[in-house]
Amino acid sequence: MSYLQSKVQSFNANLGNVAGKISNKRTVGAVAPPVKPAPSPTPSQTSETSRNDLKRKRPAPSDVVFSQPKDTGMGNEIGTQITYAIEFLKNKNTPQKLSDILSYLSLQTRDDAYKDLFRRIMIKHIKVNYKPSQGDAPSLFSFKPAHNIRSAETLLSHLQSQRTFEGLSVKELKDGWPEAEVEIDQLEAKGKLLVTRNMKDSHARMVWLDDPSLKFHIDEDFQSLWHKTKLPEATVLAAELESHGLQPANKTGLVKKPTKVQEKPKRKARAGGKTTNVHMAGVLKDYSHLKK
Repeated sequence: MSYLQSKVQSFNANLGNVAGKISNKRTVGAVAPPVKPAPSPTPSQTSETSRNDLKRKRPAPSDVVFSQPKDTGMGNEIGTQITYAIEFLKNKNTPQKLSDILSYLSLQTRDDAYKDLFRRIMIKHIKVNYKPSQGDAPSLFSFKPAHNIRSAETLLSHLQSQRTFEGLSVKELKDGWPEAEVEIDQLEAKGKLLVTRNMKDSHARMVWLDDPSLKFHIDEDFQSLWHKTKLPEATVLAAELESHGLQPANKTGLVKKPTKVQEKPKRKARAGGKTTNVHMAGVLKDYSHLKK
């Protein structure tokens, strides 16, 4: 038994040594696969790439319209500042001091000559009411609208004081009275104003004074008969009126002038003609007195 055991042990030992040698041979003999170099770019690819790199990149389109100057709220010209000052006074319901206007426009740091010129222009502006300083009270500036109307009562009294039945523009009223349209709608509902409106948006356009006492109730039967009556055509009506000796209003006072016939001038007889047939003077008769 000892002999067989020794053989088995020697066999196992030899088998382990052979297996180790085989694995080492495989590891050392294994060669890494060759790395393929990157293909070099062809001339056409190189030129195309350089063209794409040299192409100008256009900026993304924007919604800004450059045909009009941008309203930044600031202007260097004094005329621009006067415009913003008028708009500032228009939005304020109370008079403002010159220092407040300059502070709003960020002009408080300008020199005295600029401020004095600004003040003189504001005083003479047609859209500005100027109240000079009195005692300790400073001078004040306020917006001057086309009509000094800021309430429904003032509007009615102004229309009643007119000598003619003249209307007022709602646009001019809103210039100094932003809430004018609301008050006008209420006065129209009460029958105190006559209002014309725009066909597009139905906003009030012109207003006139209305008198509720002049409104009378008309029977519905009479209204129905009135609307059922058909008027003749304008051409037929005009011809019918002219047949009875009546003239249209647009032809009243027009007298047709008789056309003068221009007469042709008469041809004058030629004077001083040469006399012929002198040798037959005793034979021929003289008819010269019969010439026209």
